[in-house]
Amino acid sequence: MSSSALARAAFPKTLKELRLHLCQTGQGSAGARQFIQSSYPSLKASNPSLPILVREAQGTPARVFARFERGVEKHAELDGLSGDEVLKRVQELVK
Repeated sequence: MSSSALARAAFPKTLKELRLHLCQTGQGSAGARQFIQSSYPSLKASNPSLPILVREAQGTPARVFARFERGVEKHAELDGLSGDEVLKRVQELVK
């Protein structure tokens, strides 16, 4: 499956929130910033009612958090990954 097809995929209904933490300028967060620029619009269009939050803070390592039903939360490290690798990691996390 191509990265553009992954970006258009709808997330499961059990996913209640997706939260990205990253640094605005850090090299380790470059892939996360690229992911936001390239994949965020299509992910949001495919999942319009899902809150997709982006939290930027200086020096913060890139991470993604997924909150599911009943307060279950999972996270994955994104520091140093490319934009396509970030997209794949997000897709794996929400399965």
